[in-house]
Amino acid sequence: MGSFKQDLQETYLGLTESAREKWDDFTQFLQEAWPLLILLLTILMGIWWYADPPPPRHVLMATGSSGSSYEALGKKYVEFFKEKGITLELVPTLGAQENIDRLADRDDPVQAAFVQAGVDHAKEVTGIQSLGAIAYDPIWFFYRGPEIKASDFEAVGGGLKYFSGKRISAGIEGSGTYAQASKILKASGYEKGMQILNLAGHDAVKALQAGEIDGAFIVDSYEAPNVQALLNDTSLHLVTFKRAAAYAKLIPYLSILDVPQGSFNLPRNFPPFDMKLLATTTNLLIDDRMHPAIQFLFLEAAREINGKESFFAERGEFPSFKDSMLPESPVAIHYEKNNYPLLVTYFPFWVAELINRLIFVLLPFCVLGYPLLQALPGYRAKRMQNKINRLYGSLKSLEQELLNGFDDQQRDEYLKRLNLLEYQALKIKVSKRLSSDYYALRASIDYVRNCLNRGVHPYQFDEGVDPDL
Repeated sequence: MGSFKQDLQETYLGLTESAREKWDDFTQFLQEAWPLLILLLTILMGIWWYADPPPPRHVLMATGSSGSSYEALGKKYVEFFKEKGITLELVPTLGAQENIDRLADRDDPVQAAFVQAGVDHAKEVTGIQSLGAIAYDPIWFFYRGPEIKASDFEAVGGGLKYFSGKRISAGIEGSGTYAQASKILKASGYEKGMQILNLAGHDAVKALQAGEIDGAFIVDSYEAPNVQALLNDTSLHLVTFKRAAAYAKLIPYLSILDVPQGSFNLPRNFPPFDMKLLATTTNLLIDDRMHPAIQFLFLEAAREINGKESFFAERGEFPSFKDSMLPESPVAIHYEKNNYPLLVTYFPFWVAELINRLIFVLLPFCVLGYPLLQALPGYRAKRMQNKINRLYGSLKSLEQELLNGFDDQQRDEYLKRLNLLEYQALKIKVSKRLSSDYYALRASIDYVRNCLNRGVHPYQFDEGVDPDL
């Protein structure tokens, strides 16, 4: 028995020899099969490019009027997208209806928009999907004059005697504020008897503070400048929706927000009692053709920006996928169950997206390529055998020529042809399994050469001798 050191050396030599043999086979395989592999990869790359194109680097998003809270929110999204290498361009609009119209227009480049839930026009369009709700938008109604008791609103026609003939701003037509105010007034029975004005948010604030109007609906976040300006004006009052539950039943997309006494301004003790507000939600709507990677970015932006704790929302409450105003995007459904793709946690957005897209190509490539690779050893062996057989055929033809019409003057020409056959044999790269056939071919060539070098016709028989004996 050999020593342990000798056994180890023999094992190492065996492994290295096997690895070298495998490498030689692999390189030979690439030399023979590279056109087929490149064709297969090209086909898959073409499918990849058209079936899963790369995400765009420039996206348009509709917000609202200039200076609105939606514009301020949109700027936060712009910064988030910038960090990911995407340019998000904000497009000012007149409000929710224009945002929806632009998303529904298949020729319009706008691909995303902030839209309040409850805009009726949203139910009539196609080609738009929802990435969920991202924030509460309380419905504020501020008014001037003597403070009205909450119980007065419960009496039949009680509120009318206070607002009959009054000038009330309900937002510009087509805006989310207009949609919410119209529904609230209709449900309350106040749609007639008031002088409804259509003022933009900042214009309504100025007119109310200047005494030019008697009340104003504002549908905006607690942090919005317009809302803060009215909350800090001590000459104005805020309506509490004591029957908020009834409104929520009649208008299902509405939420109820609780405001504890003094929470708006504790030193002022404002509000002076616990109150309830009604709220709609801001929905993130998209063109249903938006690239899935960009949808994931919007969802991640919503989680990072809108998922923080705020005055009315708890941490992690948004994005929310309850009561979507439009069908949810399949990407949003996936996100709701699985959150953002794991790769983005460890790689920059573009690297993670490239890896995801490469998987789209590599998996089919492996599925198609594996059987091909399995079949290629037999294919390669058959090709090698065919090359050997062709040279055998050429050798046999030459030998028949020598047998049937040998010309001693052409002996050198015959030798040259044999040398060419041997050179062609030397150029064949064969696996070890075909080594015996390979060397048998070369031995056969050498045999015919030796016959020619005898100095006589190698296939000459003496007269009178039967060649078949």
